[in-house]
Amino acid sequence: MIERRINMSKFWNKKTNEIEAYVAGEQPKTDCKLVKLNTNENPYSPSKECEKVLKEFDIQELRLYPDTDSTIVRDAVAKITGLERGNVFVGNGSDEVLAICWQAFFEKKYNTNLGVLVPEVSYSFYPVYAQNYDTRLIKIPLGEDLSIDPDDFCVRENCGVAIANPNAPTSIAMPIADIERILQANPDSVVIIDEAYAAFKTKYESAAELVNKYPNLVVVQTLSKSYGLAGLRVGYAVASKELIEGMIKIRDSFNSYPVDRIAQKVAAAAILDVENYEINRLALIGTRTNAMAEFRKMGFFVPESSANFIFVKPPVEITAESLYNKLRQKGILVRYFNKPIVKEFLRISIGTDEEMSIIVEAIKEELKNA
Repeated sequence: MIERRINMSKFWNKKTNEIEAYVAGEQPKTDCKLVKLNTNENPYSPSKECEKVLKEFDIQELRLYPDTDSTIVRDAVAKITGLERGNVFVGNGSDEVLAICWQAFFEKKYNTNLGVLVPEVSYSFYPVYAQNYDTRLIKIPLGEDLSIDPDDFCVRENCGVAIANPNAPTSIAMPIADIERILQANPDSVVIIDEAYAAFKTKYESAAELVNKYPNLVVVQTLSKSYGLAGLRVGYAVASKELIEGMIKIRDSFNSYPVDRIAQKVAAAAILDVENYEINRLALIGTRTNAMAEFRKMGFFVPESSANFIFVKPPVEITAESLYNKLRQKGILVRYFNKPIVKEFLRISIGTDEEMSIIVEAIKEELKNA
C-alpha cells in the first residue's frame, strides 16, 4: 500500500503532495482485550432511545435521499439550547462542521495579510485546515500553566479566531466571561468556539448562550463524546442565522445530502434524552475527579481538567514517551504527542472506574521499577 502511494504521487497536485494530514487516534484492529484510553470516546453506552430508533428503522427509507437540512436534529438542538432552527447547522461530525466554518468565514492568505488566531497548543486539526484552505495561522503562546490568556486574543488584528474550550489536549477551560471579552474585542471577525468537551465541565456552561448577543460567534459541538456516539459521526454548530446560511452555502457546494437518514434519527433521539446525557456526564466527572487525585498522589503534574480526559506530566523517574511505550506493552493505549511543549505529557481518556484502576496500578508498577 505504501509503495503504491509513492508511485501514484506524480498524479497528486501540489497541495496534496505538501499537506500534512491530521493523524487520528489509533483504532486497533485486533481481537485482543485492550484498555483503550487514547481517543476520548465515552465509556458509557448511548441512550436507549438510540437503540429503539435502530430497532424500529424501516429499511425502505434507505431508498430515498435524507433530509438535506437534518431538520429533526436541528429542532432537537434548538430545543435544548433555547435557539431557533435557523441558528443550527448539522454535519458529519464536528470536524466537518469546523472545516465548513473555516471555508465560510476565514479569508484566504492571498486576499489578506491577516491570519486566524489560535492557541499555540490546541486541536491539531487547526493547522491542517489552515493549510488545506490557504489561510494564515497565528499561534498565540499559552501561559506557563498551559492556560489561555484572553487578552492575547483581544489586541491583535486578525481575520478570525478559533479556540477549543476546553482546550485540547490541555483539558483546561476558559470561563464564558473570557470568551465574551474576545467576542467584544473582535466584532469584525468570526470567533469559533470549539466545544467538543464542554459537557464535562464540573459546572456546565456553553458559549451557545451568547449566540443571540454576538453575530460573529459560532459554537461547535459534537455527539461523539458526551452522547457516546463517536461511531455515528454527527456534529453541529449554533450561530446567527446569517452565519448558518453561509455554512449551508458552503456545504451545498460539495455535498447537499450530508447526514444520512439513520444518523439523523439516532442523533435527534440522543439529544432529546437529557436524563441519560446528564447521568453519563456526571458519572464521568466523578471518575475523572478520582483519577486526577490518584495521578497527583503518584507525583504527576495534572492541570485541572474540564474534559473527558486528563493531561498528565510524569514525575522525573520516567519520561512521557517511555511510559507511553510501557503502557502499550501492557495493552493500555493512551495518547502521546511528540511535539514541543506537549511531548512531556500524556493525554489519558477517562474510562470506566475499572479501566482507570487498571492504568493507575500499571503506572505504579512502572514507577516502582524505574
